[in-house]
Order: sequence, then C-alpha cells, then structure tokens
Amino acid sequence: METVQKLNDTWGIEGALSVVNGQGDMPVVDVCNTLGKASIALQGAHILSFQPNGQEPVIWMSNDATFAAGKSLRGGVPICWPWFGPHASDANLPGHGPARTVNWKITNTEALADGRTGVDFEMLQNDQTKAICGHDLSAQLHVIVGATLEIKLETKNLGKTPFTLGQALHTYFLVGDVRNVSVEGLEGCEYLDKMDGFSRKIQDGAVKITQETDRVYVGTGSRMCLIDPDLERTIVIQKQGSSSAIIWNPWIETANKMGDLGVDGYLNMLCVETANAVDDVIELAAGASYVMATEYKVE
Repeated sequence: METVQKLNDTWGIEGALSVVNGQGDMPVVDVCNTLGKASIALQGAHILSFQPNGQEPVIWMSNDATFAAGKSLRGGVPICWPWFGPHASDANLPGHGPARTVNWKITNTEALADGRTGVDFEMLQNDQTKAICGHDLSAQLHVIVGATLEIKLETKNLGKTPFTLGQALHTYFLVGDVRNVSVEGLEGCEYLDKMDGFSRKIQDGAVKITQETDRVYVGTGSRMCLIDPDLERTIVIQKQGSSSAIIWNPWIETANKMGDLGVDGYLNMLCVETANAVDDVIELAAGASYVMATEYKVE
C-alpha cells in the first residue's frame, strides 16, 4: 500500500479531505466539510464515524475495538460481502466474507458543488481473496459525506457464470439507551429469529430491544426509522437495492463474552443493517453489476 503522505498528495482535498495514520497505523480517510464529518479506514473501507455538524455522532464505534491488520473492527460500518453470515456450503470460509478485513484502495475523491464530499474505494484482490470468493468479482464502495451519509456498494460479476450474492452494511448506530429505542418500518415483515433456532416469525408493531436480538428481516421496504427518545432524534434509513434488514444487539451476556464491545457497550449501540440475505440474495448474471445503497439522515 502507498504511504499516507503519497495517498494524501494524490487524493487530499484542501479543507475537506485528508489521509492520516489512524489507530494501529491504519491509513484513514478523514472528511470534514461545512455539513458533516466522517472517517473511513482503508482496511475494509470501514466507515468508523459519521457526524452531521451540530449534532451527536450517528455511528457507534467501540472504545475497545482492536485495530490490527486482518482483524474485523467492532463498530462503525463493516462490509459483509460477498455473503452474509456463514458461507452457504463451506464453514471453513470466513463469516461475512473477506471484504471487511482486507485493504481497499482509493479510486476517486471529489468536492461537490453543494458542499458535500465524495470518496470512492475498490477492494484490493489477491490470490487469497479470489480463492475465498471462489469467483471473479469486484467490489466498489462510493461514500458521500454531508448532512447525510450516502453509501453505495457496487458488485460486478467479472466471471463467465452467474454468482449468488449476499451482502450487508453492518451499521452500528449510536443510541442513548437501546432499551428505549424502537425501529419502525418493518411492521408485518417476516423475519428469521436466530435466538429461536432461525424460526420464521412476523413482526408485530415497531421493533423493541429487551434482550439479545439477532433477526434477518426479508422482503422489507425501502425506509426504516430508528427512534431514539434519549438523544431526541430519529435516524431515517433510506435504502435501495436492498430487500433485507438485520437487527442485532448482543445484550449483556454475549457482549461480555465478545471482549471488544466495551463495558456496557451494548446499551449504546444497535445494528440496523441494509442487506440482501437469506431469501433475498441476488443472482448476479455473468458480466452484470448490482448496486445496494443506503442513506442515513437525522431528523
């Protein structure tokens, strides 16, 4: 990988974007404009933070996260690609695929006329990642930082046969107290409940978190709202090219076993994920591309 100085010379935007050495000497893209700010590690193209100007942070990152090469980071927006959860046929392959733990490269930065800042990334491929994926694929992430955060994950099937694509933007949202929040927009949707043997259930009313929760919602709509009375805000999640949503909070017992969530960290985070998983995986034809996108806005 190029040095931070070289990356900054090539891609930096005065007064808006710089590349710095982050924790664990990870190169990090820092965006700070008149509308908001964000930081994105080149390992995993992992969004570490996002905060609209004058507001509380939107993204939660664990204070106990381990910043080490090849290790997933606890918090932020990990990219699960090109499958979600365990591999469908080979349990030896990494859960959620390789994208979140390998290096990505910057391919473009741009100061937009409306004050927002765009930055694009492409996953670096090597023999190991190609062997893990088992197919010739490319992944690009397009991020726009302003008063809202826009994320687009683009997959291209470079192979000669179709590929079954699963994916998720595993976003950890900062909440005042997870016991008081609710998620609207999933009413009436079917979900698979991992805490109950993956049994299928129907969501009745808004989602409330009262215990360990791990659910994959299928056939979802394009809009969800995370309502947080303690921080006096609603985070609106507007998604495209996504038919699944994952709701996850490990609760106290599992969180304590994880070791990198921090003391009582589970109380201040909730994962509401834009995804295509289970029933909603994408059959990507040879030569085709697919874009899954989401936007986070605070109201």
